[in-house]
Amino acid sequence: MAKTAWKAGTLLAPVPPALISCAHGGKDNLITIAWTGIINSDPAKTYISVRKQRYSYDLIKKSGEFVINLPSQHIIRSVDFCGVKSGREVDKFSACKLTREKASQLDCPMVAESPVSIECKVTDIVELGTHDMFIADIVAVNIDERYIDEKGKFHIEKCALAAYAHGQYFALGKKIGSFGFAVKKKKKGKKIQNPIPYITCRNSKKKICPSQHLNYNKFEKEVLYMQIFLVFLLKVLHFL
Repeated sequence: MAKTAWKAGTLLAPVPPALISCAHGGKDNLITIAWTGIINSDPAKTYISVRKQRYSYDLIKKSGEFVINLPSQHIIRSVDFCGVKSGREVDKFSACKLTREKASQLDCPMVAESPVSIECKVTDIVELGTHDMFIADIVAVNIDERYIDEKGKFHIEKCALAAYAHGQYFALGKKIGSFGFAVKKKKKGKKIQNPIPYITCRNSKKKICPSQHLNYNKFEKEVLYMQIFLVFLLKVLHFL
């Protein structure tokens, strides 16, 4: 298959249409950010890239904190609204009827309607060009209790998370695998016995399987097939 070469661009997809909550000086805001991800495991670190012109930029820079709220499909209209409207003009929490929820480690609020809220403290700011990257430590992860079972397992597949790709929002589809499944050894099951027993040929003492290729003359083959038929018939009669 041939590929068409395009000029360099930001076509990396899918990504989470993350709903970022931030606050400073008695003001809070929501901003939708797609440029986000994990950059380190231990310590757990993440980032968001924000344009300097955005209202949330100064709130995050001055407070040094933000929350990444992963959106479900149920609030995707609000997610889009928060990505195109400015917090200078409207209270997005009120306009979208979203609920402020107190964070466990930060002063800025979380979004109660989000199934997963990740609290972050800024450690570095990197100027890149159109965006500045806020690198942050993940200091807490908050998960809606409805998606945690009695054994403490998080069922992320039940969160109905949304994804963003090439200017469009998508619902995550069905599970097609899990980490490491490509190299996981299959469990050995019980060996299924051949339902047709081995038969001793009249010209040989060795036992042969009827399913194997047999090099016998026409008469011997007819006798063998007759034996197979009789064995099968006896088994049928046995179960009647």
